[in-house]
Amino acid sequence: MNDQERPPVPPEPDTTQPLRSPVRPQQAPPEAARPIASPVSPAGAPASGGGPMPQDPQAALEALRRKMEAVANEFHQGKINRAQFNAIYGRYSEQRAIIERLIQRDPSNPAWRQAAAPGHTSFLREHFEARLLYYLVYQHNIPVPLMMGGKQQPDINQISQVLKTLWSMPNRPKVGLARKNMGSGRWLILAMGEHAVTLGMYSLEPSAAQANLVRDLHADFERANRAALERGTRSLDRFVFPQRALAEKHS
Repeated sequence: MNDQERPPVPPEPDTTQPLRSPVRPQQAPPEAARPIASPVSPAGAPASGGGPMPQDPQAALEALRRKMEAVANEFHQGKINRAQFNAIYGRYSEQRAIIERLIQRDPSNPAWRQAAAPGHTSFLREHFEARLLYYLVYQHNIPVPLMMGGKQQPDINQISQVLKTLWSMPNRPKVGLARKNMGSGRWLILAMGEHAVTLGMYSLEPSAAQANLVRDLHADFERANRAALERGTRSLDRFVFPQRALAEKHS
């Protein structure tokens, strides 16, 4: 969708849930990822590789344990979202359980090799990645977006309700970052500065790294356009928009 300005939308009664704190966003409880069919290559092999095959079942179990620890660290560091963690960790956990059952029944049975075969996790990582649907940039207390972009048309009525709640907060901080579950699997990231706010709608709950990117791009927007924002300018040719990188990343 081409960047453009939209006409103002009259505010509607606020029926949304309260906006979570821009300073301390709450986290939704983990949800189990839906099982999906694993793709295979034309030769019938797993869709992605994962290193050399271990030589014995105990080595395979140890390798899986290291992979599970690595995924847990990725989530802790904000590199993957909750759905990616659940899907990938669940895959490794299933492999581990199958191998343990097989060697318990018959330690000499080579069937553990099939259960330990690497693959699928690259597909799961990509499948459950949160993708930007659209973004909008608003100057504070002005109900018409200054800029918007993305692959989908924004739900302006829904966004207007969120902004109405934000702008009515009596002790609103000057700078903040929040996330909000908008239903139907979609999540909204809101990055606020002294003069404006950037909102990014995602297909799934974003990772911490994705949320921090929205925050950083908005901070650069306010830094680069401070003079125009302080004057209340609305002319697009007076601004630069680092937020364009959000849409370009998923183009």
